[in-house]
Amino acid sequence: MQSGLALGIETSCDETAAAVIRNGREIVSNVVLSQIDIHQKYGGVVPEIASRHHIEAIFPVINEALEKAEVTLDDLDVIAVAYGPGLVGSLLVGVAAAKALAFAKQIPLVGVNHIEGHIYANFLDGQQVEPPLVCLTVSGGHTDLLLIPRLGEYEILGRTRDDAAGEAFDKVARVLGLPYPGGPQIEKLAKTGNREAISFPRGLLEKDNFDFSFSGLKTAALNYLNGAKQKGEEVHLPDFAASFQWAIIDVLTDKLITAAQEHKVRQVVLSGGVAANDTFRAHVAEKVREVGMELLYPPRHLCTDNAAMIGSAGYFRYLAGRRSDYALNAVANLRLGD
Repeated sequence: MQSGLALGIETSCDETAAAVIRNGREIVSNVVLSQIDIHQKYGGVVPEIASRHHIEAIFPVINEALEKAEVTLDDLDVIAVAYGPGLVGSLLVGVAAAKALAFAKQIPLVGVNHIEGHIYANFLDGQQVEPPLVCLTVSGGHTDLLLIPRLGEYEILGRTRDDAAGEAFDKVARVLGLPYPGGPQIEKLAKTGNREAISFPRGLLEKDNFDFSFSGLKTAALNYLNGAKQKGEEVHLPDFAASFQWAIIDVLTDKLITAAQEHKVRQVVLSGGVAANDTFRAHVAEKVREVGMELLYPPRHLCTDNAAMIGSAGYFRYLAGRRSDYALNAVANLRLGD
């Protein structure tokens, strides 16, 4: 008799995470061990350091998730693991652990695309996700605009040609001397700033183009800071942060709403770390209401990397008959549909 239980494992970047999920929708346990404090002094994630800490933490984190759920490996229907995209050394730790446990206990193994996991975070808060829908997944490593005609099927409408939105936040924050991760720090500064104080560029806003580009914005922001420094002028950081943040929010929202209207969907879905930005959420919610659609997004703690979302996506892939063999390997540049 099946238990409906899935163990999710996530090690794509700098969080070592494991979770037990029931029926793809209920979080029984969710453990995330973050390395933020370790990487802050470097201003960003150092891949080799991240993978070393994953090696030390992976089985203690898995054991804690099982203990909190009051289950054993023998109770599981499936083990789901993120195998890409991400840092290859970090991914390898999670994949190796998942394969070892699946082999030892003869439990079905399912590899999950990390981006797909972010989408399935929306299944874990009692929300009813009903394709067809348009989803914007936006984080430190990804900015993907997707049409989802049916669960498990993805059409890439657009993606970043250079920096991801979250990456642009982090890089500019680092120049400002703000701690990692930079996105929340810029959002905090921006709350008291004037978003129209500085005219920053909005990239690729031409009609019928759903790709993104944030490198030009990043360069413009850095040039503004360097120019002020050379002139001996003081930069009003709240105004700078608000102007920079809105240059990203405007582009993300415009393309998301346009794509949703073009494909005549009823639901619009946000996912990924940048979806935790309150200003971004509120602005998208306003625009979605104006066009008569429904907006879904995960609770804040499920926007950033976690294993609950991997367990959810993996469980639904398991129900659909998807399985991975023991040749499963980490794929740093994995894309949806691969």
